Amino acid sequence: MRYLFFTNTPAHVHLYKHAVQRLRDQGNEVLVLARDYTCTVDLLEWYDLPYEVYGSCGTTKGSLLSRLPVHYARAIRLAHRFDPDLVFGMGGYAAHTGAVVGTPTVLLIDSEPASFDHTISTPFARTIITPNKFRKDLGDRHYVFPGFKECAYLHPEIYEPDPTIRDRLGVTRDEPYVILRLNAFGSQHDVGKRGITGSARRRIVERLDEHATVLVSDEGENTDLEALPARPFDLHPALIHDALAEAALLVADTQTMVTEAALLGTPAIRSNSFVGDDDMGNFVELENQGLIHNVASVSEIVDRSRTVLDSDGVGETWQRKRDEFLADKANLTDVIVDIATAHGRVGALDSLQRFGGASRPEPAGSVGVGSD
Repeated sequence: MRYLFFTNTPAHVHLYKHAVQRLRDQGNEVLVLARDYTCTVDLLEWYDLPYEVYGSCGTTKGSLLSRLPVHYARAIRLAHRFDPDLVFGMGGYAAHTGAVVGTPTVLLIDSEPASFDHTISTPFARTIITPNKFRKDLGDRHYVFPGFKECAYLHPEIYEPDPTIRDRLGVTRDEPYVILRLNAFGSQHDVGKRGITGSARRRIVERLDEHATVLVSDEGENTDLEALPARPFDLHPALIHDALAEAALLVADTQTMVTEAALLGTPAIRSNSFVGDDDMGNFVELENQGLIHNVASVSEIVDRSRTVLDSDGVGETWQRKRDEFLADKANLTDVIVDIATAHGRVGALDSLQRFGGASRPEPAGSVGVGSD
């Protein structure tokens, strides 16, 4: 069999990396089509995955939109040449490329707000897979799995922490540190959204510094750290999960890394304009389980941070909650490989259930314009 995977962001590389490796080990031909966006290509190189770049863009929305025609043209040309039996992806690129080359596509989606992208991509998919806490019905081909997309690489059966990470970071064994993750908000689904900006960053760093060493991971590279009591996270991006696993706290305005922290048992505070009554089901579930805090203001970030960092036994408590939460969650890499083996026809797979097959979630409000 020949399988084609789209990785449009670094998170997509992590999502598919183990499945790509396993399918290759089974003797299949696999190709990754990559968008050169932030560290996506760096990760593909690190994991030694077979890839071709179909295009590049910066961290602004204008950069992406202006290059879409070229991206599509090259992706379709590369897909034609590879001639896959099945395509995997998360949105329009994969769905439309599959349709043009006449190959069935499996979409793995985890963001309810991406209404426009759902509209233009899901009609072209053989199968649509989402977490079981996804709150929007995507049609008759919509199936769910128990867990999150991050379970493809952070499930306990998959992930092994690097015991040397503190040495790599230059922090001592007993030194608490906090990771501040700042999103560039340059993707399609970020249109009209905002995170932690301007003076808020300074205020948060200064307050965090009172309790722990502060490491800043800034996707947009817009934060001037020279005047702040913080230093950049400057290791290879493939090591971010190991750093996150050892952190005392994550403060972030991004989505993926907050989920990753929860699945690693690291306390996390999430603050951006997605937070609110129409928030995504994943983050509602994680907060209900006591694994993350969703907050709207800088004051709430500061207060929650102080509570977490000043409390005894927080690490043990979060690890226990994490272990209990993941006890019944799927190893998503296993699910992806099963889907590939079934050629995208998933009706007979025990690991998946048709959306609404048990109890039908309430639909979420529609905001945003894309997930690719």
